Amino acid sequence: MPTFLLLLCLAWPMWASDRYLAPGHPDGVALLAPPPAPGSEEEAADLQMCRDVVKARTSAETARAMEDMKLNIFNFAPAIGPIFQPGKLPKTEALLAKIRSEIRESIDTPKNYWKRRRPYQMDASLAFGKAESSFSYPSGHSAVGTVQALVLAELFPDRREAILALGRQIGWDRVLTGYHFLTDVRAGRVLGQAIVREMMANTAFQHDLAEAKAEIASAPQTH
Repeated sequence: MPTFLLLLCLAWPMWASDRYLAPGHPDGVALLAPPPAPGSEEEAADLQMCRDVVKARTSAETARAMEDMKLNIFNFAPAIGPIFQPGKLPKTEALLAKIRSEIRESIDTPKNYWKRRRPYQMDASLAFGKAESSFSYPSGHSAVGTVQALVLAELFPDRREAILALGRQIGWDRVLTGYHFLTDVRAGRVLGQAIVREMMANTAFQHDLAEAKAEIASAPQTH
């Protein structure tokens, strides 16, 4: 056992250096303003907006929202072009998969701190699809969509505006389906931006981002 612990201690710095985010960073609880207080006029207005948006939702918006719910990075393909397909850019795929696995803690921590109920938990008429076990504030889909969009915009700068628009859409679609309030979505965007700022200052992330950029530059049909 002592030998095992020694090896583990020696291996730890190497393992830790591969991470894109330091534990506890960014701190969503310190970064974000609290959500509207339960029973407040602000919460009531938040809920009423959600009711209005859900009521006005079209069948096309419903279909789009169901697809966006999957958080599949290839939902950004319409903004990027035919090069962005499964298997064509393995280093880029690996980068985005690693990001997705690492940012979960940054999103769950503020959710579990504020424990905000979701819109459909306050008004059953807003229910859509399966109930979710996590809390409402901030929106995880909005945060993930923002992170994915910002990183993809770095990789495909000539498609930046279209990519960022899709990232915003992912968050908005959570309001359309009654899973989140608009304040949840906006907080998710702020948190997503903070996550990317933290990653951009990390050497392991910079290395992997550079490799993904080189892969894209050498791939055919990038425009």
